[in-house]
Amino acid sequence: MMIPIAKPLLDEREIDAVSNVLRSGMIAEGAQVAKFEAAFAEYIGVEHAVAVNSGTAALHAALLAYGIGAGDEVITTSFSFIATANSILFTSAKPVFADIEEDTFNIDTNDILDKITPETKALMPVHLYGHPADMKAIMEIAEDHNLIVIEDACQAHGASYGGTNVGSFGTGGFSFYPTKNMTTSEGGMITTDDKTVADRARMVRSHGSKQRYLHEIVGYNLRMTDISAAIGLVQLDKLDDFTSMRQKNAKVLSDGLRNIDGITIPSIRNDCEHVFHQYTIRAENRDDLATVLNKAGVGTGMYYPIPIHKQPVYKELGYDDKLPECEKAAMEAISLPVHPGVSKDELNEIIENVKNGVEIID
Repeated sequence: MMIPIAKPLLDEREIDAVSNVLRSGMIAEGAQVAKFEAAFAEYIGVEHAVAVNSGTAALHAALLAYGIGAGDEVITTSFSFIATANSILFTSAKPVFADIEEDTFNIDTNDILDKITPETKALMPVHLYGHPADMKAIMEIAEDHNLIVIEDACQAHGASYGGTNVGSFGTGGFSFYPTKNMTTSEGGMITTDDKTVADRARMVRSHGSKQRYLHEIVGYNLRMTDISAAIGLVQLDKLDDFTSMRQKNAKVLSDGLRNIDGITIPSIRNDCEHVFHQYTIRAENRDDLATVLNKAGVGTGMYYPIPIHKQPVYKELGYDDKLPECEKAAMEAISLPVHPGVSKDELNEIIENVKNGVEIID
């Protein structure tokens, strides 16, 4: 039986919450969404949260709320899910890719500085795998160059830098896809202290309207349903426990995999809280190791084997970046099960199979 790489944990509380919404007859955006927005804003430590129907929608709407558009450049990372960069393309702006740090897989702030031009309007760091990007340096760069910061926190619910939650440094975008640290089945959230941005994001998500049948800007249908919000409220209440379990599981894995030739365990920057959306190691002969582990019943994930700038659609757009750390990570990164549903016995099984796999392919 396969140990899955991800597994949403749902129980009777989520079922009851959804049943209550269904019985109410009010299943579109309504009271549950408003309640979820208030709870999530409080959790992250911001004044406003705007619920939408995906993490991609959160990033897209946040960019539009700031007026990002044609002729603008947004610096981000190529080592992420394609939605990060696509959200920029959706606005007709241009994604500009900076390389990543070797140890954290996050955007390299030194390379950000090299990529800034007069057209640069925003930075979009990704808190990859649940590890915060270097927000101190990023916010300093943003202040020095008068840039907007939109954090892709889609994998980092509850992660923090210097005791401050990610998603509260600039404007945050979160995802609640089923594999994330908490879920609403599908869904996303924008977090911000800027009321103007929040108000505009609410218009963007609802056909450019503040009041029914009065449309002030071009908008979309990006709304979250009360069904999703009801699930999210229960999951948010469980999030700290989920995080603690992920961190404990990650420690067991790191203790067991430390000092194995050809394996590099995850690094955690000082003063950062890593929430381990993924437990990602570097492995020589990564593809061979994945084959051995999968045959042994250990689920693995390769996030991400083709960087965004190497994707066919971006090549068609003329991208020909040279990002050596990003491209190296794409060949070496492999994620192992770390979610709260992994048992102690399964963690030991994962460790033993990695050790055996390294010996087999050595």
